[in-house]
Amino acid sequence: MKKILVVDDERSTLQLLRTILSSQGWEIETAMTPERASELTLHNKFDLVISDINLQSAQTGIDLLRLLRDTSPVILITGAGTLENAIAASREGAWDIIAKPFNIDSVIATVRRVLAESPFNNNADTASENSEITFAESGLLGRSPSMLALFKKIARVASAKSTVLIYGESGTGKELVARALHKYSSRESQPFIPVNCGALTETLLESELFGHLRGSFTGATSDRRGLWEEAGGGTLFLDEIGETSAAMQVKLLRALQEREIRRVGSSRPTIVNARVVVATNRNLETEVKAGRFREDLFYRLNVVVLSIPPLRERKSDIRLLAASFLQRFSQEIGKKLRFSDEVMKLIISHDWLGNVRELEAAIEHAALNTVSGQINLEDLPERLQTEELKAKSFTTHSSLLDLYADFPSLDELERRYLIYLLEALGGSRTRAAEILHINRRTLYRMAERYGINLETE
Repeated sequence: MKKILVVDDERSTLQLLRTILSSQGWEIETAMTPERASELTLHNKFDLVISDINLQSAQTGIDLLRLLRDTSPVILITGAGTLENAIAASREGAWDIIAKPFNIDSVIATVRRVLAESPFNNNADTASENSEITFAESGLLGRSPSMLALFKKIARVASAKSTVLIYGESGTGKELVARALHKYSSRESQPFIPVNCGALTETLLESELFGHLRGSFTGATSDRRGLWEEAGGGTLFLDEIGETSAAMQVKLLRALQEREIRRVGSSRPTIVNARVVVATNRNLETEVKAGRFREDLFYRLNVVVLSIPPLRERKSDIRLLAASFLQRFSQEIGKKLRFSDEVMKLIISHDWLGNVRELEAAIEHAALNTVSGQINLEDLPERLQTEELKAKSFTTHSSLLDLYADFPSLDELERRYLIYLLEALGGSRTRAAEILHINRRTLYRMAERYGINLETE
């Protein structure tokens, strides 16, 4: 019988994992502190250790991992869902990382895989030479399986020299991923140079990337190093690579293959050593088939591929992201902020086609507009308020039918609609007037005519 040690400072979590794992026929021991876990390992041989990273103790799950990784495989649990946790876990030799709240099937599958494939693993290949590493905030957050998989892949490939291709819709955080690859590589002390390929014409992009000699074109009054050279031994991040012209793609291909560039107006090559990370919101395979992107450049870039899921496909991360943004804006404006239940419900249900960037902008807008400190619907951007009103109209279809089911007069229909609108908007006279395209004085006159009592705001 396989023996598993579970370490967590929450008794409810220990009980849940004991129930889940013992149901599979495994013998389970539990500990609420790293000290107790260490004591148990002195007298027992465990086939697997599962520990929370954040323990209410001087020691963390990472410290416990360092202690036990030479005798047992270790899986770490995270409640924060940050890239830093994934990087630390990978570098210190954790077999895997799982997130709270638990997906029971995922937990069982992960444990089965570890027990079947490796009764012992210190993950020496991915562990850092220097185990004492300081982790800065990356800005990447997520507890969803797709984001944890992305975090683990970033941790595995960060130190490689290979070109990385990042796919993701606008606003998903492609530059954050590129910066994380740089941050957790041996190139961290060298420059990180971002270039938006879609924002520059072909001529300007060539000059920016490769540099130019004096007199090579109108306005070139002196020699200038390009950004590829400026990156040195660091990272060159080419965003929106799919927007480059066919001629520019040829030059990029040559630079990547030969590891050298030529300044505009020069015939002498310059050796470059920067790692290249590229990103796009287009499907490059589709672009190749359509003849808009060179096939040879695609295969040169398609070495390591990281895909960032859109926010609508990882709704379990929205609450975490929203809370993080709200905390930051609370600190910036010096006011303690909180979401109303109605706003949080809207935030979680919204599709966020602009992804994380749209969510962040919406919360910043609300943080700057709220008066009371509680963010209500009227504090959100107007387009979100309108969508919420439409949603309420859809969910209250039967009450809408009541507006005209008995064939009322136009005056009575107007009266009923005004009452319905005010109820749907939580009594906001300002929003009601905006939707009706009238001013507040006209709204009050309507209410008075129909005998509707409007309290002053």
